[in-house]
Amino acid sequence: MARRFLFVLGSARRDGNTELLARRAAEQLPEDVEQRWISLAEHPLPDFEDLRHDGEGDRARARARAEHDGAAALREATLAATDLVIASPLYWYSVSAQTKRYLDHWSAWLRTPGTDFRAGMAGRTLWGVTALATEAVVAEPLVGTLNNTAAYMGMRFGGVLLGNGSRPGDVLNDTEAMTRAKTFFAQEAPLARFPSGG
Repeated sequence: MARRFLFVLGSARRDGNTELLARRAAEQLPEDVEQRWISLAEHPLPDFEDLRHDGEGDRARARARAEHDGAAALREATLAATDLVIASPLYWYSVSAQTKRYLDHWSAWLRTPGTDFRAGMAGRTLWGVTALATEAVVAEPLVGTLNNTAAYMGMRFGGVLLGNGSRPGDVLNDTEAMTRAKTFFAQEAPLARFPSGG
């Protein structure tokens, strides 16, 4: 199967450090690998409404609203990708609000008739890219969110490419991140596993 990358940009800032880092890594992909970039700021999703236990009428209205508000197009783009890259800056130790809303919508897509979203995502690869302005250890909740999402969906997890930067363009001065970006997508991603309890 030919690889198709979907880059989901979760930043409120265009051309921010996370996007710059993701684009630097994407430059290393072979020319025949399809790339699609979607900014969640430019294609906002409605707030997720969890209506699993409400009446059928409420669920039908929620499905209609989600389809009308562009969630269906994003769902189809997600399902079409062999490799899904969540490019979210680190906000309060985890993914951005836009990214969290996107992942929340996966709950609805799991229950969308005729979609079989979980089976469609199984075996695909989830990657993360993030920029942060402090020590990498504080990104552990973000890494855990993406790893556990991949594990639940039966996906592979390629890890998270971390870069340091606060002001626009700072990440380009992170020589370690720029070096890792050159080979980040070339690594073999293992099947994601939930962390073992201890």
